[in-house]
Amino acid sequence: MALGLVFMVLDTVDGKLARCTITSSKWGNIADHGMDLVHPPFWWWFWATGLAHYHGGALAYDSATFWWVQGVIQIGYWVQRLIEGVFMRQNGMMHIHVWRRFDSRFRLITARRNPNMVLLFVATLFARPDLGLIAVAWWTAMSCAVHAVRLVQAWMFRARGGKITSWLSET
Repeated sequence: MALGLVFMVLDTVDGKLARCTITSSKWGNIADHGMDLVHPPFWWWFWATGLAHYHGGALAYDSATFWWVQGVIQIGYWVQRLIEGVFMRQNGMMHIHVWRRFDSRFRLITARRNPNMVLLFVATLFARPDLGLIAVAWWTAMSCAVHAVRLVQAWMFRARGGKITSWLSET
């Protein structure tokens, strides 16, 4: 948990620091976002397998629970990324999280590393990291459903002749 929190803070700061000091680069941006894209599935996998060693394995998942939790988190993670990519490709590279004010607010809590770390941190405070990862699975499923609904709503909006624009450019 401690390493995860340190990583979360450093990863949040590095891109902003590069932009503020005008030392950002195209390849640095690709490396940073590439790492952000690739590492989460490994994090969730290692969290679940690590439960076998927490309190002598007392909180380890049985095989069915392990695969359900991993399936929901891993598939949900990639489906959300796919939805984001489809939205961007269909809307001039505008990100789904800036379409409407709701989307920008939802981005703050959607199932990504930082909000998921909050769930895991709270669960760990109560000595139940196993329940924390189950909470992440539920939140991932709900976040994925919200993103899927928003993508369909965008399709319907465009089908009625609407033009997808960011709420930020309307204010």
